[in-house]
Amino acid sequence: MSKHHHDGGRKRGLWSSRFGFIMASAGSAIGLGNIWKFPYITGMHGGGAFVLFYILCIFLVGIPIMLGEMVIGRHTRRNPVGAFRSLRGGIWTVTGWLVVAAGFVILSYYCVVAGWTLDYLLLSLRGAFSGQNAAQVPGLFSKLLASDARQLFWHAVFMSSVVAIVLRGVSKGLEKANKIMMPLLFLILLFLAVYGVLSPGGAPALHFLFSPDWSKLTPLVLLEALGQALFSLSLGMGAMLTYGSYADDGTNLPAAACAISFMDTCVAILAGLAIFPIVFTYGMQAAGGPGLVFKTLPVVFSRMPAGTLFAALFFLLLVFAALTSALSLLEVVVAYYCDEKKWDRRRAALLIGFVIFLLGVPSALSNGILKDIVFIGERNFLDSVDFLASTVMLPLGGLLIAVYTGWALTTRVAKSEIEKGEVRFHLYPVWHFLIKYITPVLVALVFLNKIGVF
Repeated sequence: MSKHHHDGGRKRGLWSSRFGFIMASAGSAIGLGNIWKFPYITGMHGGGAFVLFYILCIFLVGIPIMLGEMVIGRHTRRNPVGAFRSLRGGIWTVTGWLVVAAGFVILSYYCVVAGWTLDYLLLSLRGAFSGQNAAQVPGLFSKLLASDARQLFWHAVFMSSVVAIVLRGVSKGLEKANKIMMPLLFLILLFLAVYGVLSPGGAPALHFLFSPDWSKLTPLVLLEALGQALFSLSLGMGAMLTYGSYADDGTNLPAAACAISFMDTCVAILAGLAIFPIVFTYGMQAAGGPGLVFKTLPVVFSRMPAGTLFAALFFLLLVFAALTSALSLLEVVVAYYCDEKKWDRRRAALLIGFVIFLLGVPSALSNGILKDIVFIGERNFLDSVDFLASTVMLPLGGLLIAVYTGWALTTRVAKSEIEKGEVRFHLYPVWHFLIKYITPVLVALVFLNKIGVF
């Protein structure tokens, strides 16, 4: 059954169920960053101690901002720009613009990186890693990066898939896709994690992930955990605000925010349990970033029994994670054009999708034809837009949303929105204290650290 909210004579889609809302929001939060960035950062910063502090950050920063975004979204039934314009207007409308722009920029290069996962899914299905030696497998990634045609092809395929789902609408497109992909993502990850824990590298991996090495917890590492908590939950890019605007009045927003944060954290930890045992079993380095996923793991898959199957499952998992996040990024921008410019969804999804695709073209060519051109501080185009989005736009968006929710949103609006339906939120004073005094300070520290103040 498709539900609608009538907004000034216009129909706006709603989630058909709370399960659908939570799956879609969790899909937005759970992206490539959980699966390759979290395990690798944890590895760099002392395992268990980092994990504990990260979970604390989710409570102090993640859940308060997420709840704030959902409250603003559902109260206004608008996209980020329309939401801030209708609540306060003036300078706050800039916050809406910033988070919509962030979604726009991030999606342009995210689709390129997601394209790599599609390429690797195909490689793994063809059994490209088996029988290769440790020196040959990383060469496959270098070949992909150097091939402009392959990168553009996969960038186009991925972007087209995102557009195809978004133009089907809230319940038929976003909700339906997430209800299928998220449970599958959990099942694949659970299978890989159980396999990992039972393999010879399982014990060292568990020790590595869950035994705290307190000596590695420096102030900068704490900031890294805080930043990861903010990015991991898709905060500061308007996704939770937009998804919240499609939630019906009976949805328990605090419970939803906690459920989404819990699922997001579980995926990050399960990814660690899936990746590290395999890496340790074969004596590989848990090296950082995309290298771990596209260079180290394929070498491991080439050696392990049933490696082709595991490789295919792993890259399918990455494709799902990338797709569910990309949907929310496009939806934020599409919602703006549908709400404010009165475009129909089809036109918005097709046109915006095409423009974002074009913006992603230089990112796709960054390691090929454009590799010698540097932009921000010796970075190529792809790394420059990533730096701009994740270092400046996201923390700034998160900070402004926290400040707005804590200081500009009236208690009457916030409390009545949270307690709609039969919801009794006994922790309201705690949330209000956090979002007013603690969360903004912590996010400001992340922002200052990211731009290199300290």
